[in-house]
Amino acid sequence: MNGRTVLARFPAGGPRGSWPAEEFAQARRLEGQPAEVVMDLMTDAFLVVVRGVDATE
Repeated sequence: MNGRTVLARFPAGGPRGSWPAEEFAQARRLEGQPAEVVMDLMTDAFLVVVRGVDATE
């Protein structure tokens, strides 16, 4: 996946008012990881990724 590690996957159809991917990414950033959320259109899911790391998935 182009030098990215996927930390977690979250379905795009989450409960209204809930942003579990963003909350997970924020928690990782507080731990010092440069996590960000991207959309995987093929699977209709949000991915929490860290760029510049060898992909494990």
